[in-house]
Amino acid sequence: MFAVVKTGGKQYIVKEGDVLDIEKIEGKEGSTASLDQVLLVADDNNVQVGTPLVRGAEVEVEIMKQFKDKKVEIMKFKKKTGYRRKRGHRQVKTKVEVKKIKA
Repeated sequence: MFAVVKTGGKQYIVKEGDVLDIEKIEGKEGSTASLDQVLLVADDNNVQVGTPLVRGAEVEVEIMKQFKDKKVEIMKFKKKTGYRRKRGHRQVKTKVEVKKIKA
């Protein structure tokens, strides 16, 4: 069984037991959370496609770790004028493990 879940503006294909790095969700390490924006649920026999979401479907995840991703450097430069700007950004992410898909 697998599902397509939307979180943090991105879509992920998940199965039970998968480990994902997603945009930050609230919660402490070791606690559980549920992702309720499920776009599709499929198993061997049938497929449920949402319009836009599947009713009553949710994916339970366990929060494993809250962390910051690698730094992304942003550089602005204009030649001949001496204009240079350098900034960095580290996105806050959450490592989760998919425990159960409810359809």
